[in-house]
Amino acid sequence: MRIIAGKYKGMKINAVEGLTARPTSDFIREMIFSTLYSLNQNYDKVLDLYSGSGAMGLEAISRGCREVVFVDGSKKSVSTIISNITKLKCHDNCKVLLKKVENFLSNSINHQKGEIDTSYMEDNQKSIEPEGCRYNLIFADPPYNKGLVNNTVRQILDNDLLIADGILIVEHSKEEPIKDDLKKFVFKEKNTANIFVSFIQNI
Repeated sequence: MRIIAGKYKGMKINAVEGLTARPTSDFIREMIFSTLYSLNQNYDKVLDLYSGSGAMGLEAISRGCREVVFVDGSKKSVSTIISNITKLKCHDNCKVLLKKVENFLSNSINHQKGEIDTSYMEDNQKSIEPEGCRYNLIFADPPYNKGLVNNTVRQILDNDLLIADGILIVEHSKEEPIKDDLKKFVFKEKNTANIFVSFIQNI
């Protein structure tokens, strides 16, 4: 895996070892960021849910994002994210939270109750936590066909985690489409043969 564009362009990052992780391909990442560029979207504050290797959030940092909060319930994923942060030397832009995304979203006012891994942080960063935050961009790439996609979208919208013009980007399989009651929030959709990417705003 590699960073596609920006100040870290071409730098390799690690994928999560094992068969349960499904990293977003370079092609899909480029499609997402090209769409965001066409929308002139601000990357200032980003939430990367089901982060896996952290590729989406790290790509955002490479392209100018000020801060990314990574959330994943897997210790292996969090370890990989931290190794990639260390490789890119972008510690100042990152916070990593070890917590199941569903629990994080259901307790969004008290995000600090998750375990924030501070082992890679400088001392002056360790007091900074993501509670009560709203985001310009939220990436969500839940495991396919586990019934997580629509619940994730609903929790994000209900908890008002996007700023007024913020965008939620959800990657999902064609077998698990966005439900009809949430379709009104989808303003753009991209797809390959089996993968859909839905762009959502809380309008």
